[in-house]
Amino acid sequence: MSSTSKGVLAATIALVFAAPALAYDFGRPATPGEIALWDIDVRPDGKGLPPGSGTVAQGKQVFTENCSGCHGDNGVGGLKDRLVGGQGTLASSNPIKTVGSYWPYATTLFDYIRRAMPYQAPGSLSNEDTYAVAAYLLSLNGILTADGKLDRDSLPKVKMPNRDGFVPEPEFDPANLFKKK
Repeated sequence: MSSTSKGVLAATIALVFAAPALAYDFGRPATPGEIALWDIDVRPDGKGLPPGSGTVAQGKQVFTENCSGCHGDNGVGGLKDRLVGGQGTLASSNPIKTVGSYWPYATTLFDYIRRAMPYQAPGSLSNEDTYAVAAYLLSLNGILTADGKLDRDSLPKVKMPNRDGFVPEPEFDPANLFKKK
């Protein structure tokens, strides 16, 4: 082995052992403001819902402008997922999984719209527009009245038709997951 090869090998070994030491103290802790920008999850009980409100009428306009191109007029018939109908079909041989038939929590609807919609510009809707689209979809599914309004207080109180339709598998019960056998 030549002296150049030995030098390269020695430098490589030194770098492998020195890299973790050099990486220590890399970066900085995130500030509370930076964390708040990413902390946007909404729980089933409504924790995490932002201020704001929206009506079914407002939601119809926002949906027409931002959502109907993919989901069709009134949430049916578009290129993407159907959002309306399907109640009573889940136990059939041809279940139709929609917001109104399958989703267990209305807060999940808000959370999903806010994070992922509209497809071409996720996260671009205001809180008011997001509440309004959620109200419109819940109204189309017969869950909210046509003159309905949603906000951080009323949304978690919406009882979805499939709220009790999810039954946890016993092997995934958190109480049993980490028991020693």
